[in-house]
Amino acid sequence: MDLNKRLVLVLMLTGIFFTGCLRYSFTGASIPEGVNTIFIPFFPDQSNSGLGDLGDRLNQALIERFVNQSKLQLANNASDADAVLEGVITSYTNRPFSIGGDEQANRNQVSVSVRASFKYNNKDEAEWNSSFNGSATFDTAEDPINGERDAADEALQQVANNMFNDAVSNW
Repeated sequence: MDLNKRLVLVLMLTGIFFTGCLRYSFTGASIPEGVNTIFIPFFPDQSNSGLGDLGDRLNQALIERFVNQSKLQLANNASDADAVLEGVITSYTNRPFSIGGDEQANRNQVSVSVRASFKYNNKDEAEWNSSFNGSATFDTAEDPINGERDAADEALQQVANNMFNDAVSNW
């Protein structure tokens, strides 16, 4: 093969490679045509968790996930949005996970359950109505208050990830 043919071949392969890279999404979140905004209202905490900011923490995790891992903009209300993700925290538990030699819990498990729905505003029915669960453990001997808070954050991140994945799986 002469030099000109090799040069043309290299340029074509390079062009194909870069064209493929431009359309690739690392999260798999390629957004449907016409969907530019999402509204994520406050998720009320009906779990009687005793943690006053559980709903705020879930909302923040969801907003960060959708804004940072997709090109969606956050809408201020449902009527201005192309999609709506809403729900409620239904359950929160903090229970012994493992027992030490003195029959005291040395690790606890925090579990969070959320019921949610995802809907495009141009459709009559929701894309899905589902329950999501997350859990994490913490060491009760080190710092039980911050340990529980960190475990709750980890469980909420799991819930937010699963909700995001379900929302974008059909994209």
